[in-house]
Amino acid sequence: MQTSGNTILITGGTSGIGRALAERFHAQGNQVIIAGRRQALIDEIIAANPGMAGFALNIDDPADIARAAQAIIAAYPALNVLINNAGIMRFEDATGARDLSDAEGMITSNLLGPIRMTDALIDHLKTQANPAIVNVTSGLAFVPLLSTPTYNATKAALHSYTLALRALLAGRVEVIELAPPAVQTDLTPGQATREGYLPLTDFIDEVMGLFAQTPTPAEINVERVQFLRRAEIEGRLDQTIAMINAH
Repeated sequence: MQTSGNTILITGGTSGIGRALAERFHAQGNQVIIAGRRQALIDEIIAANPGMAGFALNIDDPADIARAAQAIIAAYPALNVLINNAGIMRFEDATGARDLSDAEGMITSNLLGPIRMTDALIDHLKTQANPAIVNVTSGLAFVPLLSTPTYNATKAALHSYTLALRALLAGRVEVIELAPPAVQTDLTPGQATREGYLPLTDFIDEVMGLFAQTPTPAEINVERVQFLRRAEIEGRLDQTIAMINAH
């Protein structure tokens, strides 16, 4: 994936990792388009980053995805990179019957959202120079946090979907996975200042360095996430599950 001269759409681009990626790619000379639910926040971000663009998007609504995709292609026909970053994380107790609205919401946002967004744009991306899709998963795709079982499952599913997509689109569209560790963002309450989590700036610094490698790695995995990514490969999955859930 080239690091400049792209036209990049980032879903969930109004906060956290999405916003940080948007601002870094914008600074590197890319046309960046952020998509999110809150128009006021989109307006604030693009005002702070002249030249950046934004579109309102409800990632949970198939009709709104289709509408936004059509509008974005019409306004920015050079669109060649999609970063599927939008998602939510909710804590659950799966040891008994419960209200499944949070589980259903995470499946819709975290898994169906990227699938639908990719579907809406794939035919266009295949016509562009240097096209790429980046799916943001999680270290929890590889080692589950017991208090977020559905979140883990959506990210594991997106990891598998990304593997299949990479093979299917080989030679036509580059498919990259970005799997963050625990990063200081507002993904969950109190996470932005949680001790032991990787500061967002440090995470993005390392991520952008990995994107700059030639060739771009198929998996953008910062050093902090490798402990989770390699747990099963190294034969220590059970111990790692116990370790990360002991706190």
